[in-house]
Amino acid sequence: MKQEWRPDPEPIETNDIATVAAGTVAWAIALVALLIFRPAAEQSWWIWTCVAGVVLGLMGLWYVHRRASRS
Repeated sequence: MKQEWRPDPEPIETNDIATVAAGTVAWAIALVALLIFRPAAEQSWWIWTCVAGVVLGLMGLWYVHRRASRS
C-alpha cells in the first residue's frame, strides 16, 4: 500500500525569549534555595549545576534576542 504524500505543516510561532527566560529564572531560584539551605559537602555539585544553568541561560537569552532582532 502506497502512502499518500502530505505537505509539511507550518512551523509554530513561539516566544523563544520568554521560554529561555523562564528556564533561567528557574535555575536562579534553585541556586538561591541551595545557597540558603546548604547541601551536604558531597552534594555541593548541585550549586555548580545551578550556576551553569544560569550562565547558559543568560547566553541563550543573548542568542535568541540577537536572532529575533535579525528577523
